[in-house]
Amino acid sequence: MKPENLSLFLIPTVLAEDTSGTVLSPQIADTVLNLDIFFVENIRTARRFISSLKLGKVIDELTFFELTKDTPLTETRQQLLNLTKNAGIISEAGCPGVADPGAVAVKLAHEAGIKVVPLVGPSSILLALMASGMSGQSFTFHGYLPIDKVQRKKAIQQLERDAQMRNQTQIFMETPFRNNQLMEAVIETCQSDTSLCVASSITASDEFIKTLPVRQWRKEKPDLHKKPTIFLIG
Repeated sequence: MKPENLSLFLIPTVLAEDTSGTVLSPQIADTVLNLDIFFVENIRTARRFISSLKLGKVIDELTFFELTKDTPLTETRQQLLNLTKNAGIISEAGCPGVADPGAVAVKLAHEAGIKVVPLVGPSSILLALMASGMSGQSFTFHGYLPIDKVQRKKAIQQLERDAQMRNQTQIFMETPFRNNQLMEAVIETCQSDTSLCVASSITASDEFIKTLPVRQWRKEKPDLHKKPTIFLIG
């Protein structure tokens, strides 16, 4: 089949376990039911996700291409060019292509003339922004900040300046087991009246989303250890 007759579906997954019934549209299950080839960030997670949809598909008969930040570009390009039927991209959590290596396959699909079809699903970045009360007209997502303490402090100071001077919401994150250290760095570095939103475990039963001035966070620091969290400065 020619590339222009093929489609690559961007398939969102849940952000928290046992939430597919409340956060995923029926369109996602219908799409997965009709696909046999998937580009995935984590094969084990993707297999478990498809099984959880209870579609009756035989998982061992599906084809999974691993797509991580270390996957060679040439490998993914060749896999796309060799497609003879529609395929899907499944992220580790949330929406493919957003802070996710699936963006590489999307770019290559466009180059190959394959139709790209994004499906509706949860994005921790946008859900956090929606719930923050901060500017949704102008915002920037920075991903991970530097681990080095000196460089991280400089990065936080720059984010605070950009938030103040541009009225632009600054969004960032950290590996869950380092969340508490990042939280500590932010409240130590930022000015007392700077607004900070902490959005943790979004869509889960223990979801925590709160926006407060930094001075208040210094008095009531939440325990964010190993909890997926998005930070926003406004």
